[in-house]
Amino acid sequence: MKLPRRNFLHLAAGAAALPAFSRMARAQAYPTRPVRIVVGFPPGGGADIVARLIGQWLSERLGQQIVVENRSGAGGNVGSEAALHSPPDGYTLLLCGVANAISTTLYDKLNYNFRDVAPVSAITRAPIVLLVNPTFAPKTVPEFIAYAKANPDRINYASAGVGGSFHLSGELFKAMAGVRLVHVPYRGAAPGLTDLIGGQVQAMFVDTPPSIEHIKSGKVRALAVTTATRSELLPELPTVADFVPGYEASVWNGVCAPKGTPAEIVERLNREINAGLADPKLKGRLAEMGAWPLPGSPADFGKLIADETEKWGKVIRSANIKAE
Repeated sequence: MKLPRRNFLHLAAGAAALPAFSRMARAQAYPTRPVRIVVGFPPGGGADIVARLIGQWLSERLGQQIVVENRSGAGGNVGSEAALHSPPDGYTLLLCGVANAISTTLYDKLNYNFRDVAPVSAITRAPIVLLVNPTFAPKTVPEFIAYAKANPDRINYASAGVGGSFHLSGELFKAMAGVRLVHVPYRGAAPGLTDLIGGQVQAMFVDTPPSIEHIKSGKVRALAVTTATRSELLPELPTVADFVPGYEASVWNGVCAPKGTPAEIVERLNREINAGLADPKLKGRLAEMGAWPLPGSPADFGKLIADETEKWGKVIRSANIKAE
């Protein structure tokens, strides 16, 4: 039986609308079971704390348990590979960050492509601090640069390991300030800080959570923060960029998903995370860590990932840095 043209068009329009309706229904139903956020670092660190704070917020907003799973190893790459090889259904997410952007160039062979993920939302940005031993003569960044130029290869600076964001912050500083410093890698921030306090090294680039109490007690002297703007946690400190124009380095985190995760699920998660970043209580918890919220769209986060991957790739190639 031949349908009247009007009925045919009506049915055709309805059929065309079904995929969109299905996607909308899927986003509204999501999640129907617990969601996993993989963190590529041990419990208790900055990335882990951020994941648990945003996980608790999402659990309350989505009505499902958010499970934080720590899978450390290879600079965060063990957890990243596991998460990004999971089914792209929104039930496995990755707490990603600057370490992933660095690893893209640092490691010759990775079993995942960080440029090819589904960016969900940035969460935080936090400064790295340039610290020196209190007995070290330079008391400002200009004095530090002048001393380094007068004494090439005489300043030892500590980091939490080869190829980490603290190491690369130092390498970027060397290149942009035109100085020669000696890098001394440690297995983590804590032993590096111990030797900085003891005078075995003269300087260190490190973030605020492990160093803030040492700064306040005077065991180390903070010269500047590495972000483009001052830190609310250490408002008296200038930025490195005040003396080295264009310099910027920071620790940032966000949520990524495997490639192919439905756009409507990505948008739902982005919406809920941004709501959390506007919540005064959650913002206060982040501020205690020295971090500030980094709201924006998935596209905004994708641009940050691309820009940071390119930026640190140039530093790694220029300094000829090799993974341990």
